[in-house]
Amino acid sequence: MRRISVVGTSGSGKSTLARNIARRLEIPYIELDAIHHQANWTPMSAADFRVAVAERTAADAWVADGNYRTKLGDLVWQRADTVVWLDLPRWLVMYQVVTRTVGRALTRRELWNGNRESWSSMFSADPAQSVIRWAWTTHATNRTRYLAALDDPAHSAITFVRLRSRREVAGFLDALEGAAAD
Repeated sequence: MRRISVVGTSGSGKSTLARNIARRLEIPYIELDAIHHQANWTPMSAADFRVAVAERTAADAWVADGNYRTKLGDLVWQRADTVVWLDLPRWLVMYQVVTRTVGRALTRRELWNGNRESWSSMFSADPAQSVIRWAWTTHATNRTRYLAALDDPAHSAITFVRLRSRREVAGFLDALEGAAAD
């Protein structure tokens, strides 16, 4: 396990998990959101995004977090040896994304390239503007997509790890800690 893609619904904990994996395995962490979201939440062009991600995933070892399959296609998965899917229950994802988003809006913490969560986007009815609505509307779609990927022969060379609870996430990280110590 040296080239790892961490996927799941927004707010499921992809970035936290990916950072923990990278730290435990002592390999580079690639945050796709930080590449994609330019200043003022302007998305990087699809072509430039592909180039930037291709450069970073050309290395022998990395952990990348993010979904972006509509923009990147199978670029990340073609290079990955492992996909870790955070398939947490919708209620838990919603609790996490609301808590995280409110906290970020209150503290005005910078995320990437000067971007910050705002109260107006949080309550937007447009899922493309509100990460909370996005998480709600994409949860079932993501589950369907990743369940299909598990059985897709095109991904037969990839090891899939499906984590369905915080307890499973903790167990996975503990196992990595033990493997890294060996």
